[in-house]
Amino acid sequence: MRKQEVRTDGETCRAYNAVSPAEQVKALVDLLARNGGQLLQAPSKMPDSPLGSQSNDSRIRRHCEALLSRVGNDPELGSLSHRLASLLLVEGLTDLQLREHDFTQVEATRGVWHSARAITLDRLFLPLSRVSIPPRISVTIGVAGIGKTTLVRHFVRCWARGQVGKNFSLVLPFTFRDLNTYEKLSADKLIHSVFPNAGEGNLEVTAPNRVLLVLDGLDECKTPLEFSNTMACTDPKKEIQVDHLITNIIRGNLFPEISVWITSRPSAAGQVPGGLVDRMTEIRGLTEEEIKACLEQVFPEDPNLLGQVLTQIKANKALYLMCTVPAFCRLVGLALGHLYHSNLAVQDAELPLPLTLCELYSWYFRMAFGGEGRDKGKVSPRIEQMAQGARKMVGTLGRLAFHGLVKKKYVFYEQDMKAFGVDLTLLQSALCGCLLQREETLASSAAYCFTHLSLQEFVAATYYFSASKRAIFDLFTESGMSWPRLGFLTHFRCAAQRATQAQDGRLDVFLRFLSGLLSPRVNTLLAGSLLAQGEHQNYRAQAAEVLQGLLRPDTAVCARGINVLYCLHEMQHTELARSVEEAMQSGTLAGLTSPSHRTALAYLLQLSDIRSQEANLSLCLSQSVLQSLLPQLLYCQSLRLDNNQFQDPVMELLGSVLSGKDCRIQNISLTENQIGNKGAKALARSLLVNRSLTTLDLRSNTIGPQGAKALADALKINRTLTSLSLQSNVIKDDGVMCMAEALVSNQTIAILQLQKNLIGPKGAQQMADALKQNKSLKELMFSSNTIGDRGAMALAEALKVNQGLENLDLQSNAISNTGVAVLMRALHVNQTLSSLNLRENSISPEGARALAQALRMNSTLRHLDLTANLLHDQGARAIAVAVGENHSLTHLHLQWNFIQAGAARALGQALQLNRTLTTLDLQENAIGDDGASAVAGALKVNTTLTALYLQVASIGTQGAQALGEALGVNRTLEILDLRGNDIGVPGAKALANALKLNSSLRRLNLQENSLGMDGAIYIAAALSENRGLRHINLQGNPIGESGARMISEATKTCMVEM
Repeated sequence: MRKQEVRTDGETCRAYNAVSPAEQVKALVDLLARNGGQLLQAPSKMPDSPLGSQSNDSRIRRHCEALLSRVGNDPELGSLSHRLASLLLVEGLTDLQLREHDFTQVEATRGVWHSARAITLDRLFLPLSRVSIPPRISVTIGVAGIGKTTLVRHFVRCWARGQVGKNFSLVLPFTFRDLNTYEKLSADKLIHSVFPNAGEGNLEVTAPNRVLLVLDGLDECKTPLEFSNTMACTDPKKEIQVDHLITNIIRGNLFPEISVWITSRPSAAGQVPGGLVDRMTEIRGLTEEEIKACLEQVFPEDPNLLGQVLTQIKANKALYLMCTVPAFCRLVGLALGHLYHSNLAVQDAELPLPLTLCELYSWYFRMAFGGEGRDKGKVSPRIEQMAQGARKMVGTLGRLAFHGLVKKKYVFYEQDMKAFGVDLTLLQSALCGCLLQREETLASSAAYCFTHLSLQEFVAATYYFSASKRAIFDLFTESGMSWPRLGFLTHFRCAAQRATQAQDGRLDVFLRFLSGLLSPRVNTLLAGSLLAQGEHQNYRAQAAEVLQGLLRPDTAVCARGINVLYCLHEMQHTELARSVEEAMQSGTLAGLTSPSHRTALAYLLQLSDIRSQEANLSLCLSQSVLQSLLPQLLYCQSLRLDNNQFQDPVMELLGSVLSGKDCRIQNISLTENQIGNKGAKALARSLLVNRSLTTLDLRSNTIGPQGAKALADALKINRTLTSLSLQSNVIKDDGVMCMAEALVSNQTIAILQLQKNLIGPKGAQQMADALKQNKSLKELMFSSNTIGDRGAMALAEALKVNQGLENLDLQSNAISNTGVAVLMRALHVNQTLSSLNLRENSISPEGARALAQALRMNSTLRHLDLTANLLHDQGARAIAVAVGENHSLTHLHLQWNFIQAGAARALGQALQLNRTLTTLDLQENAIGDDGASAVAGALKVNTTLTALYLQVASIGTQGAQALGEALGVNRTLEILDLRGNDIGVPGAKALANALKLNSSLRRLNLQENSLGMDGAIYIAAALSENRGLRHINLQGNPIGESGARMISEATKTCMVEM
């Protein structure tokens, strides 16, 4: 908490008794400088106050009315204002935000903002907790067009109406467009310029609340803020340079207690040292519903056109991403709307939809020119009439836009317009209205800016494109003097080199547009308006070579390199990207290792759905290729890097990626590589700081106990990882002991896979002790170890206490009846375990009886897998009786348990009583026709079973006929698997007749069942009538080519495997 100064009554009285306006302003500024937001104490204790609180209330009221007159009717504050009701709290600027163009930021992150904590607008300047203090310096960032100024106006309007910011007695909003009109300014003049009512009467403020100074649009400041080279100033009357004044206010040299709110594009926000920023927030982009609402504002009375535009946007992934930015979304809507109107006017053929950004902006310019498109290859009369004047106007604006872009200038004033030959009288035209927006400043002068940054870049590109054919010097040099440069290609190469060398990416989109103007389709669209017919078209192939020549074999694929691929796409030169995409689809990517191919791969990762789904780069990456792709992998949500022979040094590289502030990777799979304990330690170090990764799969590596210990130590701190797989990593008991220690304190890990790790009873005991304290773990996979009965007993004791574990896998752990009995007693009291896997142990009828008793008592177990044990008929009958009484079990697996017809009959009786079981697996058990008939009889009355597996169950014709009869009645079974039996032709006939009646069965497996040609005929006849079956497997049956043809022709809705 900052120390508050206490004012004396004398100071306050002198402020109230000031007579002249100048003295009143001085009093306000002095108090602001010393006491900030407190201003003046309430005058209730001052009997000599001449006017009291009513006079102050009237001044504040007039100030609010003045603010409302400026922002109250802003059309942008309409239906989308709810989006600005909350912002995202962020911890600072990322490298991507500091170094890249706004377009690149949206493209790289796929418009997905960090899953940050949200803060509502009414709490934006309040403490985050009871023990914190309100922020003094708050910065809100957002890409160009996201709505920063709209947010400020929305806040000011709500404050003036008393809806938000009630802890502020005064809000003083400024824009840098206003401040740019001053060369020098003092603190008192700054206050007076926006709060002139301070000069009327005596100064009185009714409550000791804070003052908020709003500085909107730092990226538009004409002079960058330099905190290291600015002299300190504490005198509020001293006139200094505006950037120095702002720097001193932010530093606290002036108005130390006043709250300051700065809005900016991310790259410019980096001017403010992070140590001075108390709170940083970010404006999120539009959601899908908000994009639709934004377009509804563009087409309020044309729902059909709205639907067409929305469909086109959703079909183009790159376009859809950019439409998360409101200003761009409106621009796209206008352009596509004009295109569809033009299509209605063209009767012979539809105009092609835009494939590139440049084509889209070309349509926007056609709308701006008022043209109705091209008809039969001829320029419309209106465009022809306007061409000369429009080209001259856009040419002068283009020159202004280009030089502004080079100098990072995005706001222009009348003197700028005159300097570049812009006719001010023409700025009121409809054309200029589509390109520029005009705003009155506090100094009563006009400020102009392009309606979106991308429009300035497009207009600048058209100027450069046309000027380069006659320019003899470098157009980028301010003086106009340089070594002679002749010809379009020379100037194009210069622009490409400049854009590639720019560290902040500010020329990236300009170069895209410049490349796009070489596209034949763009030339056709703009011919006669902005471009001459066929202008520079013969340079297209050479320009593509120039761009590809910029792809150098750097250690990493940078954003500039990926921008080259965007440029090639704009000029419709897509051979490079297409070759890599085909290699990805065919699995031959490993052979493409050149710098251009690496860059194309990075481009595809950024552009395609892979980034938002799963980037599968298994079996195709070497260490060098991976190293070059690292910057782009940052933004993939899910990465598969399996079977790449990666060793420990590669994990150092991946660790650096996972440690990055920009990292968005949520899932990463590194299975079947060659990662040892050093690689695991590198990954563990990254987990100490990573806040995005939720799933890490390290199956089939060799991290050993030391690697497990490093990961376990990281889990004691990491709070985002929820799933960790260490299967087949030889971590042994020592490694499990470390993991168990981590689970005591870690409460986020939900899935832990430790299969095949040589873990014995000791390791199981350590894990059991941890489970008694851990509440977050939901799945513990312990299969293929050697925990034995001792380990099972330890885990059983844990299950009596633990109330979080839901899935326990103990497959193949040498557990006998003794261990099973103890586990089952634990299930009598456990109320959370829903899945238990005891496959491939040594459970005999004795253990089955303990299982049966548990099934009668337990009401939470859903999945029970007893495959490959020694149950025999006696044990299976005991379980069957319990199933008849159980009301929770849904999946029961009894495969390969030496079960015969007697147990099958018991299970049939159980199915007639049970109302929860959905899956029953009896494959590899010789139940025969009698057993199959018993189960079939149950199917006639059972209404819950959906999957029945009877593979290799010694079922013949009689059993198949019984099942067919049951299927004629049953309406719930969806999967029936009879593979490897001997049902023959009669059995096929019975099942075929059932299929003519049955409508619920979706999958039927009759593989290897001696059906023959006659069986195929019956099946074909059934498939021609059945409309429910989706998959049937007839492989391994001698039905011949004619039988196969007959079945294929019989159905169009069912997939047949033969």
